[in-house]
Amino acid sequence: MSARILVVDDILANVKLLEAKLSAEYYIVLTASNGFEALEVAREEQPDLILLDVMMPKMDGFEACKRLKSDPALAHIPVVMITALDQASDRIRGLEAGADDFLTKPANDLALFARVRSLVRVKMMIDELRLRDETCKELGFDSAFTAIADEDLSGRVLLVDDRPNAANTIKSIINDKLYSECMIATSREAAMNSVRFDKPDLMLINAGMESYDGLRLCSEIRSSPQARHSSVILMVDHGDYRTIAAALDLGANDYVMRPLDENELIARMRSQMRRKCYADQLRDNVHNSLKMAVTDPLTGLYNRRYAVPHMQTLIERSDPEKSPISVGLLDIDHFKNINDTYGHGVGDEVLKEFANRIRHNVRGVDLAARIGGEEFLVVMPETSQAAAAVVAERLRASIAAKPFKVSHEVGQINITVSIGISAGVDPAETPEALLEHADIALYRSKNNGRNRVTLAGTENAAA
Repeated sequence: MSARILVVDDILANVKLLEAKLSAEYYIVLTASNGFEALEVAREEQPDLILLDVMMPKMDGFEACKRLKSDPALAHIPVVMITALDQASDRIRGLEAGADDFLTKPANDLALFARVRSLVRVKMMIDELRLRDETCKELGFDSAFTAIADEDLSGRVLLVDDRPNAANTIKSIINDKLYSECMIATSREAAMNSVRFDKPDLMLINAGMESYDGLRLCSEIRSSPQARHSSVILMVDHGDYRTIAAALDLGANDYVMRPLDENELIARMRSQMRRKCYADQLRDNVHNSLKMAVTDPLTGLYNRRYAVPHMQTLIERSDPEKSPISVGLLDIDHFKNINDTYGHGVGDEVLKEFANRIRHNVRGVDLAARIGGEEFLVVMPETSQAAAAVVAERLRASIAAKPFKVSHEVGQINITVSIGISAGVDPAETPEALLEHADIALYRSKNNGRNRVTLAGTENAAA
């Protein structure tokens, strides 16, 4: 997996050493000698990862990291601080500045490259989500992001540890400092049940459990669909770089070494929750934009853009001899008169109530869509034309039986609907052909007096 990595250090020998190691692993290396230059290169080149020294003149690594993370165009780029500083307070300061990890020189190569691979995978996932979000923006859909302060970071935390006393101590720390609900699992079975049913946002796993292999549990959790977007942090013994590397390659997001420093633990958990919140917002933006793209904003029904391709899918999956697909085209009678007499606001109220009555009179497997101003579509899979006529007649009667309440002083309006039905009896039938046959039947309903159902290929209509 190749990537572009920015190495920032004011000592040329350090830069050359890291550049040689990274190039040997086929990474493309960019360099900068101070914080200001790092910000400039990051803006111009958009690297996949930044390896950042702390002790630099003019602007140290802490300040450079803060500026990187405060820039919306750069905040998604992972940052690993590599420094001679080795105090817990330094690590915490780096993590609180926004760094994804804090490694002490000389960095262990095994841990360093496992961390590089892990963060590059995360960056690629974020890039894909950002690209989809940008595409949605170009299509005219707004994206909303909510900045989340540390005190507002909360979620469901699953702590997996077979040492009850130690687990309860860690739980107290999480409850006091992270404002999150913490659940404890002391066995593999309890952990997997919690993953399936509680859907935790973050999992903290003891890699050194006696009752079960923590790395194997990490692998199982990562293969579970319910935990696909959850964060995983492993607790490992100090200096156990083999376990760290294996955990990161298995999909763990981070690690914390024992003996635990509670402030470092909370800083790492906050970092993972912040990244998950950002990714979740990107996913939500894309999901909502896609929903808006295929949904009629007034009625909440699907639109033509979604309905026609969905019809094609249903046709391809159906056996016309055993389970034909039927469609109904519905047109509100004299709708123009409603708009002209009572105004478009009342017309919108009628359309909304009309959509509601369609929902209440079709099956869950049926597709209802608004495909024009006052024209609607109902797609009925595995339904013969005769059965579709029964559904359509029930719907027609529901519309005609009860006046529509409106906000106009008139109070209510009598509404009727004309319906045309067609069925896919030919394996080569297309959505366009089905709609055309239903449209011809619909016009027959209108020409024969409206408020009726007509079947394609017949003159039969029910009034």
